Amino acid sequence: MATTGLPRQECAVTVLGGPTAVIDIAGLRIVSDPTFDPPGPQGYLTKTTGPAVDEQSVGPVDLVLVSHDLHPDNLDASGRAFATSAPLLLTGPLAAARLGAPAVGLAPWTTHTVRRRDGEGDLTVLAVPAVHGPEDGERDADGNVNCEVTGFVLSGEGLPTLYVSGDNASIRTVAEVSRRVPDISVALLHAGAARVPAKFEGRPLSMDSGRTVSAAAVLGATIVVPAHYDGWTHFSEGRAELEHAFHEAGLSSLLHAPAHGTWVHLNS
Repeated sequence: MATTGLPRQECAVTVLGGPTAVIDIAGLRIVSDPTFDPPGPQGYLTKTTGPAVDEQSVGPVDLVLVSHDLHPDNLDASGRAFATSAPLLLTGPLAAARLGAPAVGLAPWTTHTVRRRDGEGDLTVLAVPAVHGPEDGERDADGNVNCEVTGFVLSGEGLPTLYVSGDNASIRTVAEVSRRVPDISVALLHAGAARVPAKFEGRPLSMDSGRTVSAAAVLGATIVVPAHYDGWTHFSEGRAELEHAFHEAGLSSLLHAPAHGTWVHLNS
């Protein structure tokens, strides 16, 4: 494996900015929601900050997770090229049909296994639902609020069970994930209270800071790594609001939000 500018870790997560995170686990390098374009307008959205680490520095990956492909703050042009050049891309069925190979579409509550590089069997990736807006938001012909969004749960023998929420604003959905997967110890939660005035009366399309705390409590996670809270003008809450909400709830010890590109080491 080629040496990269982001040295491989045994079991750790780092957020690069926006929704993009790198997960090193079981000898695998996994990237979620890659966004590597420079700052600037992206249709009706505006990106204000580029990633802490570019795609060349991330180096070769084993798996890319794409929660959804229709919004540039979760999959921009550079991120799309990065994702579709990976050996494997897991996403929802509708997104997979649009992206083409190597995308594999997973309906909620279905799994895909990936051979671990540490010689300990398989990593299981479970697709879980997400609601990209208010619970009472108008649903499209496929039953989705805003668009199809997929979350993921990664698990394997001897590994922490890790939940990647995707752009989910629904605590009810988090509760259902927790009920079906009761042993989640690490939560990578998309926060930021994303708001677009023309959608759902400007109500949040992703979790605000209060709901991020609630999600952490519902899941019983011991490590919470927030993503999707800066780098775009439509994110209405940032790191300060997250830190305040966790402090107010007495759960500051759970929150791990270091500078982007800094590793958070996970308990196994």
